[in-house]
Amino acid sequence: QVKLVESGGDSVQVGGSLRLSCAVSGFTYRMYTLAWFRQVPGKEREGVAALDVYGNTGYADSVKGRFTISKDTDKNTPKNLHLQMNSLKPEDTAMYYCAVFDYVYPSRMMVSGAYTDWGQGTQVTVSS
Repeated sequence: QVKLVESGGDSVQVGGSLRLSCAVSGFTYRMYTLAWFRQVPGKEREGVAALDVYGNTGYADSVKGRFTISKDTDKNTPKNLHLQMNSLKPEDTAMYYCAVFDYVYPSRMMVSGAYTDWGQGTQVTVSS
């Protein structure tokens, strides 16, 4: 069973940077799409960034140019997923989750229902 463990969340000032990581273990899928989502209380989980085994990436409009998703692999098996977040804004405050599925069509990369495996989340707080 896939296990995802996020880390790197913190409290930062507006304009600051953070690097989130997600350790992936127990991976058995033949292919993969990995993603970051975020959620604030009372709102739906929102797709932030995603990438797949073919190198396709997707970003929410609100983070384009500020966030970068990347991964570490070992023999084509994902081991870590990262999210470099720059120029942080108060509206980036949320719990951030990583997610994975065997394969998600690029058109659905930002759809939370397309993913079956989730981490527990890491909190990011941006204050002015």
